[in-house]
Amino acid sequence: MNRSHMLAAAAVAMCLGLPPAGALAQGLSTATRTIDVMNTLWGKHSGIRANHAKGVVVEGSFSATPAAAALSKATIFSGQPIQVTVRFSDSTGLPALPDGSPDANPHGMAIKFYDVNGDVDVVTNSLAFFPVATGEEFLALLQALAESGPDAPKPTKADTFLAAHPSVAKAFGTVATPVSFARETYNGVDAFIFVNAEGKRQAFRFQFVPVRGTEHLSPAEAALQPPDFLVDELPKRLATEAVAFHMIAQLADPEDQTRDPTQPWPADRKRVDMGTMVLTRAAADNVKAQRELHFLPNRLPPGIEVSDDPLIDARVRAYVISFGRRAH
Repeated sequence: MNRSHMLAAAAVAMCLGLPPAGALAQGLSTATRTIDVMNTLWGKHSGIRANHAKGVVVEGSFSATPAAAALSKATIFSGQPIQVTVRFSDSTGLPALPDGSPDANPHGMAIKFYDVNGDVDVVTNSLAFFPVATGEEFLALLQALAESGPDAPKPTKADTFLAAHPSVAKAFGTVATPVSFARETYNGVDAFIFVNAEGKRQAFRFQFVPVRGTEHLSPAEAALQPPDFLVDELPKRLATEAVAFHMIAQLADPEDQTRDPTQPWPADRKRVDMGTMVLTRAAADNVKAQRELHFLPNRLPPGIEVSDDPLIDARVRAYVISFGRRAH
C-alpha cells in the first residue's frame, strides 16, 4: 500500500472510530493481504472493486412498518420515506465475468439509506450464511485458492482447506443464478443489534425478500444467457415497472449465538417485516455511481449496533483498503 492509500484508509478509520496506531495496523495487515490475494486471483482493474467488481446501481425509497419502530429507535424506521441507492453485483473481481457463470455467485446487494442523521449502509448477499467465521479464515481460503491451480500437486491447498472447513461447501451450496437481480433473496449474514426507545436490545439478521418471489435458473440455463443479462435486465425492467423488496429481520432467541456467521439460526426464529424498499430507476451515470459509492457494514445509526461478530470489522477494514486503491 502506498502513502496515499494509507492516508485514505486512516482517514476513513478515524471517521468510523476504528482503533488507531498499532491496533489498526494489525487489522489492516490482514485486510491488505486479503485485497492483495484478490488482486492476484482476479487481477487489478483501475477504479474497480477488488471483489464484486461487476454491478449496476439503482435508486428508490424505503418505508418502514410500525413494527420496525417498536424494535429500533433508528430514524430510518420512522415510517417516513427514506431515499436509497442500491448496488447489485456479481461475485469476484472480474469486471467482465459473465453474469451466468457459477463464479458470479453469490450475488450481492448493498444499500445506502440517506437518513436525516447521516448515511446508513446495509451489505447483503445471496448466501444463506457465510463460508468462514473470521477475516483470517477468509484470507486463508483465498490464499489456498490462489495456490491451487490446475498444475498444483494433489491434494491441493484448497482441497485441504475445504476438508477442514465444511461450512465453505455448505454455504456455496445455497446459491444459484437468479433470473433477475430483482428475483433474488439477499441475506445479511452478520448479526447486528436493535436498540429501541426503551433501551431494549434485540439481536437480528437482515434479509431482503423480493415481493414477486425468488426465481433461479438451472446451471444449464444460466450458461445459455448473454454475458451481461443481469446488469442489462434490471434497468430495462425499471423503465417499465418498480421492483420491491421486503426488509425482514430474523430475531435471535436469547440462547442464539451472534459471533459466528457460518451458523444460521433455526428457521423457526421470529421474522418481522421491517418495511418495503421500492426501486424505481437506474442511476443516471452507472459508471460514476459505482466508482463513488462506498458501503461500510458498521456505518449505522443510533438504534442499530454491531454485534460481537468479528467478520463485521474484518469486512470494514478490507472495504477501506479496496476503496483506497480504486479511488487513487
